[in-house]
Amino acid sequence: MDEPTEKRSPVLIRPPTPADEEAWQRLYRGYADFYGVPMSSEILSTTWSWLLDPEHPLEGLLAVQDDQPIGLAHFRPQPRPLYGETAGFLDDLFVAPANRRTGAARLLLEELARVARSRGWRTVRWITAADNATARRLYDQLASKTDWVTYELRS
Repeated sequence: MDEPTEKRSPVLIRPPTPADEEAWQRLYRGYADFYGVPMSSEILSTTWSWLLDPEHPLEGLLAVQDDQPIGLAHFRPQPRPLYGETAGFLDDLFVAPANRRTGAARLLLEELARVARSRGWRTVRWITAADNATARRLYDQLASKTDWVTYELRS
């Protein structure tokens, strides 16, 4: 006899609310761990306050399944002076390891594309680590890899 399989609800995408802070912190710590970036309570508090501040350019989306946040995306407008337009920039995208292969990352990107269209952003850009092969497989399905090389000037 087959074991009963746990039926999971669909993944929904929505903006974060104040009640999501604890779950968001777990996700964001997981994102920082993935990239080997130290995380502090101060960074978490600052970033969370930005996400809830309608006057701040950083915005967020959460992937939610069974009423629990399982993934996040943070994005903002990015001026493109050469084209005289505003585009979008995706700063962070993360799905908890236990919830990968649920389609959450794809749904987050699809919702971001919908937001971009509604705001007249013709493009959304992001960067990822060259060795992030799993994510890059999805990105290659949804977006075009550019020929640009990224530099970072520290001050």
